[in-house]
Amino acid sequence: MNEQEIQQQSLVTETANDRFKSSFSTWFWGSMITATVLHFVFFAFLDFGEPDDVSFSMEEIEMIDIPPEVEIPPPPEAIARPATPVVATATIDEDITIAPVTFDENPVENLPPPPDEVETDISAAPAFTPYTVAPDRINDNEIVRALEREYPPLLRDAGIGGTVQVWFFIDETGIVQNQRVHTSSGHQALDDAALRVAPVFRFTPALNRDNAVPVWVAFPITFRTN
Repeated sequence: MNEQEIQQQSLVTETANDRFKSSFSTWFWGSMITATVLHFVFFAFLDFGEPDDVSFSMEEIEMIDIPPEVEIPPPPEAIARPATPVVATATIDEDITIAPVTFDENPVENLPPPPDEVETDISAAPAFTPYTVAPDRINDNEIVRALEREYPPLLRDAGIGGTVQVWFFIDETGIVQNQRVHTSSGHQALDDAALRVAPVFRFTPALNRDNAVPVWVAFPITFRTN
């Protein structure tokens, strides 16, 4: 096979990849030139509009007259030092005695009468009453029934409860003679119900040493739903 036949054989066997490689330079530069021309055309005919006006004006500063200088008054004069104490020249008798107080010099008939005893009703209002043994409840079952009976239906059905601190005035026999609200529950209806329940309470008498005494004490009355 001669050389001419070999060249013809190589031309016949050339692949598509070889043909693409040989034309790559032409396609590459043609694409770059086309893209450049398109960009110039795009920016030449594209309207970007006018930029926003961001300028600003500054107001003229107004001068303010400074007030005239205030004359500061002079400081007050210093307080004079106290005078130096001077020992008196008068003579004082050192033999001074206080006359003894005796019934001979002050007879009983000349003494002022003792003050009249004023009786006060301690049951009128809560007051301090001394005692050594505090009273204690003795009828809890009756108290429970009274709580159920006096519980306001509207508050009970709504599930509203509370505690009322009540002052009790208890006489020498343990009977409640007076009652007042000490601390409210926050509901007037519960406070009123507690005052109706208070007379039902029965107590053991309070003792001051060995003597039964009337006293003011505070006990809680609680209304709660089951």
